[in-house]
Amino acid sequence: MQTAHPIGFARVLGKLISVRISSIKSQWSVLPVISNPLEDPFYYLKNFQHVLDWIAARYDDLLSVEEQRFIAGFAELPGPSQALWVRMVMRKGAHFRASKLKYPEIGEASLAAEPLVARGWLDDQAPLALPEVFDVLQKPEILARFSAHIGRPKAKKSEWLDELAASFTQQQSLAQWHPALAEPLYTLNHRALCDRLRLMFFGNLSQGWSDLVLADLGLFTYEKVGFSHESRALRSRADIEGYVHLYACRERFEVTGDVDDVLQPVLDYQADNRWLQRRRARLLFQIGQHLERTEDLSRALQVYQHSQHPEARQRGIRVLERQGQYQRALSLAETALQAPLTDAEHQHLLRIIPRLRRKLGLAAVALSKPRAPDRLDLSLPREDTTCVELKVVAHLQAPDAPVHYVENTLINGLFGLLCWPAIFAPLPGAFFHPYQSGPADLLEDDFYEQRAAMFEDCFAQLDDGRYLATIRAAYVAKFGIQSPFVAWSYLSQSLLEDALLCLPPAHLKLWFRRLLLDIKANRTGMPDLIQFFAAQKTYRMIEVKGPGDRLQDNQLRWLAFCEEHAMPVTVCYVQWQEPQG
Repeated sequence: MQTAHPIGFARVLGKLISVRISSIKSQWSVLPVISNPLEDPFYYLKNFQHVLDWIAARYDDLLSVEEQRFIAGFAELPGPSQALWVRMVMRKGAHFRASKLKYPEIGEASLAAEPLVARGWLDDQAPLALPEVFDVLQKPEILARFSAHIGRPKAKKSEWLDELAASFTQQQSLAQWHPALAEPLYTLNHRALCDRLRLMFFGNLSQGWSDLVLADLGLFTYEKVGFSHESRALRSRADIEGYVHLYACRERFEVTGDVDDVLQPVLDYQADNRWLQRRRARLLFQIGQHLERTEDLSRALQVYQHSQHPEARQRGIRVLERQGQYQRALSLAETALQAPLTDAEHQHLLRIIPRLRRKLGLAAVALSKPRAPDRLDLSLPREDTTCVELKVVAHLQAPDAPVHYVENTLINGLFGLLCWPAIFAPLPGAFFHPYQSGPADLLEDDFYEQRAAMFEDCFAQLDDGRYLATIRAAYVAKFGIQSPFVAWSYLSQSLLEDALLCLPPAHLKLWFRRLLLDIKANRTGMPDLIQFFAAQKTYRMIEVKGPGDRLQDNQLRWLAFCEEHAMPVTVCYVQWQEPQG
């Protein structure tokens, strides 16, 4: 598709759009004023216009001529026609009967559709194949039109379609298919174009236009991020088309499961864009998993070897083991053990290496095991439905030693407050629009690497005491703003102050660094409770296990980490008291 230059863009859009772009560019770091959908029936139209303004301002140099003309043309449409178009784009499918387009704020759909038909954005004479006719007609209408050809009037629509398919192979308009049906059918053109615009705004094709409604309602507040051309993940037209290519491959694969249809196009695709490289690696990993599940182990191994996904190496070792290639698997595992990518991979390797050595008849290698954490056994009455963690809180609570049920929220929250500037830095591939609760690359393996200097500046405050003021200030300034780490409803002012008094900054730094090693895995699995001893300025963390419950892998990793660094942690095992009498 042809790429436009800024001069051509201004010529196409004209003075009106140029003025709008200038206005929006000056406010990239400011949330647009959004209407309340509870009060404004055209809230969806205003949302769509905000998106067009945002895209026109931020991607003016990347828009194709077709996209430029669409943005300019949309502004010239009458209000009802704009509203009808957006309503149709928000719905699924391509064909819409006029009787199904009933919106009180728009009025008569056929009148609103006329300018859209005139522009070619809607087609009221689109040729339909028989399956499409069956999709838009109701069963009585099909029976009225094809009764002479239907042998079983009480059969299902799908059975009628099978019966008629061989006799009706033509493509023609709905009016030609069913002359007695006095109702227009509108076919939506430009959906692919709107999908590309949606991609530029959201940074993905998984979110839809209706996802802006929550922002409209004011239910969430988002951090104001300074957007610039340099922070864009989509830096060229090739990046846009590359994303669309990978997305289309993934969709075909998920629908059909046909590896042969998509594997080579994915392998052939190359990009210098890290954001797209990660998407390619993830798709190859998914294809490898599918091949592994279908027992096509040789191809699964080949696909894993082409994927840079952080879990691809350990899956490859597992495939080699399943193939009986124990020596190759052991060699790869021992190499991986020298530099494991994550704690989860390290844990996996410590389990698989002894098993591979046994299968090869090799002597066992002594592997160091972490010391078991302190153990606390409690026998508590089971008098109500209160969860076991809160029962332990009530049992251990003391005036000079308060206990809080924090699970993963406290350490994550303190990290999020201290490192707020690094987390919300507007780096390429991080922020696409003003309604993100966190960076889009949060769970990628290079998240820390891309922000290393900023995170190190934050961690340096733990060495000289500045972190106390920084965390307190962030708590006040950012309270209520969406964050991937701070759960405001769990982080009270009193809990924050207890934590800052009793948690050593050296321990905070160790936790925070571990969190950044693998955010997806390590922001969960932390102990359930924390008890503070203000007089001694210390603490203990407590993992609670009810009857029959056992420690999960991510919990075991956190406990081992705490033991390694002499952090006070206890595992509390609860048994229910037998009822009296």
